[in-house]
This record gives sequence, structure tokens and C-alpha cells, in this order.
Amino acid sequence: MAYAHHQKGESSIQQTEKELFHSITKSHELYHTFLLLMLELKTFAEKRIELRKQKKRPSEDDLNPNLRFVENALLVQLADNNELLAYNAKNGNPWVNNPEVVKGVFEAITKSQLYIDYMETEPGDYAVDTKFIAKLIEKVVAPYDGLFSLFEEQSVYWNDEIEFIISMVVKTVKGFSQENGADEHLLPEFKDEEDEDFVKQLLRKTLVNQKENMELIKKFTKNWDYDRVAYMDIVLMQIAIAEIVEFKNIPVNVSLNEYIEIAKFYSTNKSGLFINGVLDKIVDHLIEQKVINKPKA
Repeated sequence: MAYAHHQKGESSIQQTEKELFHSITKSHELYHTFLLLMLELKTFAEKRIELRKQKKRPSEDDLNPNLRFVENALLVQLADNNELLAYNAKNGNPWVNNPEVVKGVFEAITKSQLYIDYMETEPGDYAVDTKFIAKLIEKVVAPYDGLFSLFEEQSVYWNDEIEFIISMVVKTVKGFSQENGADEHLLPEFKDEEDEDFVKQLLRKTLVNQKENMELIKKFTKNWDYDRVAYMDIVLMQIAIAEIVEFKNIPVNVSLNEYIEIAKFYSTNKSGLFINGVLDKIVDHLIEQKVINKPKA
């Protein structure tokens, strides 16, 4: 939103703040939409199995299908998840009107070597099942072209968020515990009121101090062709400086590491290294000028 604010020019801080929170809500919606896709794929596979059993002349494979995918322990647990079921009941199934996309994703899955190899494994290992679903999302489901096209059509807010949200879905899957069963928690929109307030204050501090922070960035990128520096890198550094200066309880290295990671999703391949180098010099300067009094590490 800081990026959009500077691009538009005429937006007020209040307008940008409102749009930021709407964007966060839409990202949270995409997160659930992706999780529900995994359940839709499980349901699609179950229906296909039943249809094959009902053939006039079913084969041995039709009558005794391999159930590894539909009985995957992680998918079974996800299908019972109280929070996901509550979300689905409140908002409806987003995949009802997109059966061709579900079918396309499933066919891509069944053709993948990852799926073929998994179907030959023995059931009963929760860790194996979890690892398979995480890899399946990353390697097969997420790259499916029709899925990206659909998401882009559904919401303009999803265009730049897809890769980041996928990483959050994978993080969720990897964090599941069999012992938690249906009570496993999904990622909330905000952890608590303090988290929500942090987002609001960080945006405001970034926009209010934009001019001063830009001067700092220009000072420590004087050996670079400033016009060729990715604009997103500049915005990310502005936000990072605001966090480092304004939030005394957040260690500098935590802020630095976070914005290097964010750059991987929203900017260029070399952005992380570039941002780290510039911010490192800026932090040294801020410590020397006693603008901040917390150590770098």
C-alpha cells in the first residue's frame, strides 16, 4: 500500500490505510480459498473413484482403487478442521463455479512424478503425508496456469499476493500436528489487536516520514544509478527504516531479515542482497547519530 500510495500521489493516509486493510482481508480470503482447493481436489478424487466403480464393466483397478491420495492423513485432518469448515459455512465454497479448474489441477497432479511415487508408498506415516501435500502445493498445484489466471480474474488484490499466500499455505500445512486433530489453528488475519495496531502505525510512520527516509536512501545509494534501482526496493527500504526507527522493541536484525525475505516475493532476484547492503549502512548511520539506541544484532 505504501507503493500504491506513492504511485497515485493524491491519496490521503486515511484512504491508503483503508485500502491496506481491505487488501489484507482479501489476502486472507485467498489463503482460505487455496486451502479449500485442496479439499475440493480430495472430493473430486473421491467422486472419480465412485464413478469408476459404477461402470458397467469395472476393471479390477476400478473396484479396488488406490486410496492413498483420498486417505492422505493431512487432507483428512484438513477436511475436519473446525476453522476451515466455519469459514466455508460462512462464505460458501469458492470452487462450486469452477469445476474445470479443479479438474485441470487434479489431472496435472495425477500426471506428476511426485504423485505417482507417493501412490506407491505405504499408508500410516503422517510425516510422509504432510511432506507430500506441502510439495504438491509448491511443485504442482501452485504452478498450474489455469489457477493463476482464475485468481487474477477473481480479484485485483490477488495479483501480487499469490506467491506469498502460497508460502503461507505451505507453512500452515507443515505446521500441522496430528495430535491437534480438527482443532488445528489456521493463520488469522491478525494475531491480536496489538498486531493490527502495529500494521496501522507502520503504514502511517512510513508515509509521514517518507521525505526524510528517501533522503537517507539516496545518501547511501549514491554509488548506484538511482533511476535504475527498482522502485519496490526503495519502498521496502522506506518501510524497513520506519520499523527500525519507530518500534523500539523490535531488534534491528529481525527487521532486516524480514524485509530481505519480503523482497524475494515482491521485487527482483537481487533485491534482497541490495536492500541488505543499503540498510546495513543506514542502520550504522542511525546508531552513530543516536537516532536509534538498539544494537544491530
